[in-house]
Amino acid sequence: MPYRRLPNTDSARLKSLKSAQDKGKDVPPFKLAFSPTSYRKIQGVLPLFETAIHEHKNSLNIQADKNKEYQKRLRKARLYISHFIQVVNMAISRGDMVPETRSFFDLEDEEKRVPSLNSEDEVILWGKKLIDGERERRMKGMSPVTNPTIAVLKVHYDKFMEYHNYQKSLKDRSQRAQQLLNDKRSQVDGVIQQIWNEVEHTFNDLPEELRREKAEEYGLVYVFRRNELNNVNQFQSSRVEGTG
Repeated sequence: MPYRRLPNTDSARLKSLKSAQDKGKDVPPFKLAFSPTSYRKIQGVLPLFETAIHEHKNSLNIQADKNKEYQKRLRKARLYISHFIQVVNMAISRGDMVPETRSFFDLEDEEKRVPSLNSEDEVILWGKKLIDGERERRMKGMSPVTNPTIAVLKVHYDKFMEYHNYQKSLKDRSQRAQQLLNDKRSQVDGVIQQIWNEVEHTFNDLPEELRREKAEEYGLVYVFRRNELNNVNQFQSSRVEGTG
């Protein structure tokens, strides 16, 4: 015997709810296979579920679209931070600056490598260290690092941070939309299961094939197991051959 399969995607959930809703509109209440209470639940949950789906998709689309510019700003900030440190290291190698200069930027005196800038957090951390360190150097009357200057680096760093904070707010919005959608899915699944139970109960006394046919009109989905599907195909083939 085929088993019913509750919807497991949002599109399937919508299709199921709308099938039941259409039946509720077309069939008089006393002939409807599910209760008026369930019909009212459909009317209450369906528009909210559609809104939650739309908000979730919209938030993800905006986040993905803005992420392109964000990644561009991230690469730019990373590049200027790396170049600034390289310039400091070259100045020290030439003797224009003393190795202790690195300590202003929280670098080891003899560390000639650029620190890791792979993650966003590392870019944020080292950008702030360079800006603060160069400010301290200048307050002590030391000559500025040039090409790039800290002012140019700060422009790109601040722009990156602006996009970083905006992207974070978009991510938070997407997470809230996801949680709302999860909550609505749970409600929808409960309503669908209740409706399907009532429909099957209404048609319970009908022959199996007719019962399934009537239930499918209300959006119920039945799935044949592999061996059952083979039997059905064989039965239909034998009927065709017998007709011929």
